[in-house]
Amino acid sequence: MSTAREEILARIRGALGSASPAGAPIPRAYRQVAEDTPEERLERFAERVAEYRASVRRCDEAGLPATIAEACAARGVKRLVVPPDVPEAWIPAGVQPLRDPGLSNADLDAADGVLTGCALGIAETGTIVLDGGARQGRRALSLLPDYHLCVVFAHQVVGLVPEAIERLRPAVAEGRPITFISGPSATSDIELSRVEGVHGPRTLEVVIVR
Repeated sequence: MSTAREEILARIRGALGSASPAGAPIPRAYRQVAEDTPEERLERFAERVAEYRASVRRCDEAGLPATIAEACAARGVKRLVVPPDVPEAWIPAGVQPLRDPGLSNADLDAADGVLTGCALGIAETGTIVLDGGARQGRRALSLLPDYHLCVVFAHQVVGLVPEAIERLRPAVAEGRPITFISGPSATSDIELSRVEGVHGPRTLEVVIVR
């Protein structure tokens, strides 16, 4: 067994050729910063989010509570999971806030949805990033409820993935969980038939705040 292992590793080394010495600089010829304007970035982010079958709403900061209320009313949301630091003004009248921590998995599953903020939005990929920071709560909040309503502020949207990775360095250094969300949870593993809601929310709705 050991001989076979060494033979396989030797073939891999031969196929790879001469490797760079440890600590050598890694070539980074790819784009690391987007050259578009903030307005172009927001438009591309909204377009890419919608391409993933997520809904997009837009508003200014003053109109955010009303926009959240409209989104919840459209789905008939009555019981909404919220992280402990989500502003009270975000919670619509007539909707019961289920404040975490303290909620069980069964509580999360039985709720009508979850309302969170985010760490970042990536325009190039239409991706929302959560890092367990402000207004996001723990990872389970964005995985178990069937509906996720996520607030993204304009200043949180970056152009490219490398920009997002750079901004996430502090969260990584602190050991916080990083979650990348590109549209509703979906899989096509079985006979290439798309099934939504397997690994997370079946419905994702994004509110972009200018």
